[in-house]
Amino acid sequence: MYELELHKIMQAELVRRADHQRLVREARSARRSARGFARQDGERPVSTAGVWERFTHAA
Repeated sequence: MYELELHKIMQAELVRRADHQRLVREARSARRSARGFARQDGERPVSTAGVWERFTHAA
């Protein structure tokens, strides 16, 4: 009897972990797709890379 109960507990734990991992994957996928849609909307983050190279410094 003890082995059967232990097996059921372990099985329930594995199912819980699998559900959690699936939920995390879905959340990451949703974030990635949301970022992709934001890029397509025309609202992009402003990049300051290379600003100092384009302008000369004041004397």
